[in-house]
Amino acid sequence: MTVASTAPLLFFDSGVGGLSILAPARTALPHAPIVYAADSAGFPYGTKSEAEIAARVPALLGRLVERYRPRLAVIACNTASTIALSAVRAALDIPVVGTVPAIKPAALLSQSRVFGVLGTDATVRQPYVDRLAAEYGSDCTVLRHGSAALVQLAEAKLRGEPLDPAVARDALAGLFDQPGGDQMDVVVLACTHFPLVEEELAAASPRPLRFVHGGEGIARRIAYLTQGQDWPAAAPPGTAVFTRLDEGVEPLRAALARYGLQRMEGL
Repeated sequence: MTVASTAPLLFFDSGVGGLSILAPARTALPHAPIVYAADSAGFPYGTKSEAEIAARVPALLGRLVERYRPRLAVIACNTASTIALSAVRAALDIPVVGTVPAIKPAALLSQSRVFGVLGTDATVRQPYVDRLAAEYGSDCTVLRHGSAALVQLAEAKLRGEPLDPAVARDALAGLFDQPGGDQMDVVVLACTHFPLVEEELAAASPRPLRFVHGGEGIARRIAYLTQGQDWPAAAPPGTAVFTRLDEGVEPLRAALARYGLQRMEGL
């Protein structure tokens, strides 16, 4: 199938967390047209039920694909991927890349054989995480903690608001305070929002930790799936799409522009 050079890459998240996936993808494919879609009307996903997310995400992605005709879609959200990825792939006729917790690299990196999975409440309770832990970390103690407040911290950071260091400290304490937490040496950032506040997490940790997430691997996957396709001579201005344009969106404009998203519109 011939793909038009103007066909964009579509990134989808509940909020701005997927920017941590977009950044390495733009580095790998600097000429790619970009549409970044944030479900601001449904944000946050991490506190929603599996049934809500399973119903909402495929329907929204269907509308986005119909409007923007992308060559590929990236579900740049761990919660949506672990719950709705198979349904989205069944519904769309383009390649769909999901975002899953980086448990395999964490298991390879951990010297103490104790690592943490820091995500949303919805992600850390998924059977998918159980399967990854059993497959790649069977000889490890895998600690899990969900933090909705850390998601809000990342959104606040991109809006340029003052940040409360206690949020990052409390999120890490949810892992450190579990049995075996004193041996933890690696933390999986299992929410795409969390790499945006990696500096805050590192500053809040009482001792050095390695943080891992899947952004670079997803960029390699996108490049592989689009190899041989045509791209524009230069990347056009990217588009940020919001399912609800409210007062929380305008303060994001400067941060979005840093990621190449100069246009903003509603769905």
